[in-house]
Amino acid sequence: MVNRLIYGIDQLSRMVGHAFAWCILILTFGTSYEVFVRYVLDNPTSWAFDMSYIMYGALFFMAGAYTLSRNGHVRGDFLYRMWRPRRQAIVELVLYILFFYPGVLALVYAGWGYGAEAMRIREVSVNSPVGIPVWQLKLLIPFGAMLLAVQGFAEVLRCILCIRVITAGPRGCTTSRSLRQRFNTPPKRNGRALNE
Repeated sequence: MVNRLIYGIDQLSRMVGHAFAWCILILTFGTSYEVFVRYVLDNPTSWAFDMSYIMYGALFFMAGAYTLSRNGHVRGDFLYRMWRPRRQAIVELVLYILFFYPGVLALVYAGWGYGAEAMRIREVSVNSPVGIPVWQLKLLIPFGAMLLAVQGFAEVLRCILCIRVITAGPRGCTTSRSLRQRFNTPPKRNGRALNE
């Protein structure tokens, strides 16, 4: 049951991360178009800068949970990688409770007010004369933080499972990578994956 929940949360993060990865293509084409019309046709656009930071901001906000699910955030692990998996899981669990959740929940709370106010006044960009709406980007702040909090819950469950499995017997994980592989596989019923 817990493995299914972890897998479901990982899949949600994966789907959102892959959907917002398309922002990279839009950003690439928009920036390439701007460079072409600015330097070849000598006719710069008034929306390119706003479009670039909106696309990058959307990608940044919404891909955080995906990055966390793939263990891709920067980590100073010169000591951590030498520890046994159980100690790694205990330290991660403590750090999630002490630092991750207070920060992420503060981001949800503050971001909700910030995004709601931007939507209420239909905030537009002050960086260009076009007045491109930016309130949609600001509304992504609390949603990205909520998704990050949900993915953090899956990581906490992974830590608890690792602590329990290793305490329970020798079938436990041997590295944090095997922990992720073990608890990030699709749930099975009658020997077959449920998504087959």
